[in-house]
Amino acid sequence: MECNCTAKTWGFSDPGVNAALLEPCLQEYAGVKGSLITILQAAQELYGYLPADLLAYIARRTGVPPAKVMGVVTFYTQFRTRLAGKNLILLCQGTACHVNGSADIEQAIRDHLGVGEGEVTADGLFSYSNVACLGCCSLSPVMMINGKAYGTLTADKAVRVLEQLARGGDPQ
Repeated sequence: MECNCTAKTWGFSDPGVNAALLEPCLQEYAGVKGSLITILQAAQELYGYLPADLLAYIARRTGVPPAKVMGVVTFYTQFRTRLAGKNLILLCQGTACHVNGSADIEQAIRDHLGVGEGEVTADGLFSYSNVACLGCCSLSPVMMINGKAYGTLTADKAVRVLEQLARGGDPQ
């Protein structure tokens, strides 16, 4: 049985979410088993995050149960259910990073930006999240910003990276 819902009749709480933009992807992968992650990646690329009503729409259009869609989104750290800042900071809290001082770095980042876990700065420039592991143990402690890893961090070094990004520079 095929879903009769369309992007034109579906209401979204965020006016920036235009489901019609996702239609080509949904049509390309219609009925293709194992394509949920690809669809979710495309949706996040289009909208910057995956709001709950968009996830419900994707579930309906793909025939994947909503609980499974949400399970995939919450399992993989690449997916966001809230709009992120321009610079997405992911701080590793894995064993190597923890042992090497990630708690001090976390506190320095939070103090410098004035945000908590999962929050976005008032200017929309930064969002901050802890992650279980970035897979860069030899660089511990490490954070990733917009896909670039910054390793062997100290609290001061982490803050310097943030300051350079805030000024529009490319931290080295």
